[in-house]
Amino acid sequence: MLTNPVLLSVIVMLGLSLVKVNVLLALLIAALTGGVLAGLGLQETMSTLIGGMGGNAETALSYILLGALAYAIGKTGAAEILALKIGALIKEKKVVFVLLIAAIASLSQNLIPVHISFIPILIPPLLVVMNKLKIDRRAVATALTFGLKAPYVTLPVGFGLIFHGIIANAMIDNGLMVESTEVWKSMIFPGLGMVVGLIIAVFITYRKPREYEDIHAVEVATEYTSESKFTKEHIGALIGAVAAFVIQLRVGSLPLGAIVGLIIMLAFGAFKREDIDDVVKGGIGIMGFIAFVMLVASGYGSVIRATGGVDALVQASVGIMGGSKLIAAFVMLLIGLVITMGIGTSFGTIPILATIFVPLGMELGFSTAAIIVLIGTAGALGDAGSPASDSTLGPTAGLNVDGQHDHIWDTCVPTFLHFNIPLIIMGTIAALIL
Repeated sequence: MLTNPVLLSVIVMLGLSLVKVNVLLALLIAALTGGVLAGLGLQETMSTLIGGMGGNAETALSYILLGALAYAIGKTGAAEILALKIGALIKEKKVVFVLLIAAIASLSQNLIPVHISFIPILIPPLLVVMNKLKIDRRAVATALTFGLKAPYVTLPVGFGLIFHGIIANAMIDNGLMVESTEVWKSMIFPGLGMVVGLIIAVFITYRKPREYEDIHAVEVATEYTSESKFTKEHIGALIGAVAAFVIQLRVGSLPLGAIVGLIIMLAFGAFKREDIDDVVKGGIGIMGFIAFVMLVASGYGSVIRATGGVDALVQASVGIMGGSKLIAAFVMLLIGLVITMGIGTSFGTIPILATIFVPLGMELGFSTAAIIVLIGTAGALGDAGSPASDSTLGPTAGLNVDGQHDHIWDTCVPTFLHFNIPLIIMGTIAALIL
């Protein structure tokens, strides 16, 4: 097991990230490490990585265009006015503010399934409010990741319906009949674990005040207060943002939604035609790096799959289990953690895990409900905490626009500790009692 290319590749990626090697470089070096150890060779590994980058092409384009939309909205001052009004409403209630962020993020998965697209628009203007309240941004990062993940893990609505459907279909494909409507009954347990993790983060770990400088990522021409009124340009900016989300929901294309949003803003005079270059450059400045990380992360996932190390990792783990359900559940969840930390997506990990976990779980005598929770939890593990996951990249994109929030130590490490640990505990307990 210790020579497994997937395991060693993920360890390299995490190790480099923790010592603050650029995430993009860490992913590239880890991919080369995994490919070479698996015998693919440097040339084939690079070809596989580059060929797999297209898997996140739409996501990367979406990020750039969303960044442009966020920059344009920021320039008008509409977002700043909105943030100031929210700040006046919240006053000094720091915990309420953080929990409100978690609630808004949760709605982005189910009721209004726009995923992370709200973050670059909503969060940057709120940084001034957070600074005033001396809120530790690690608490906000944890709240955002909770909202981006816990709802689809637990509830069969929006992205949750898709996630639960993937679990059910993957199990059926591997010979175990299950209705997608049964999945949520098992996934309540890991969902409760994430709630516990959020409570600990907000009320205990990151409750103390933390100082930040007021650095404006997007300068506006006018000073605003919470009493400022919305102008035609401000209203146009907000309509553009809403239009982007509506088109995403109706058409299923976030890039198209962002383009329409920008056109509406231009029509309302939110920015001038000669400012389009600045808007696009501003969008690249806000979200460009995240977009490239997502591209490389998709390629890295392709390399991980091409190594064939996942099957070998599972087979090597069977000997450790020794027929014990407790040890088996724990080890199976750890396997999911390693794979998802590398691939960076819960949705893409499920079919890989089900191929192995269904026959293994049946052989060990786990019930259907227990196998559901093992596959679902193992897939969800690592999405929080992975440097390559949009559940961590999204929060960082919003919280680090002023350069005061570290992706690894302020987003990945806190979310890893507060969500993966309770997920493993609750997933193991659920597998034993269901």
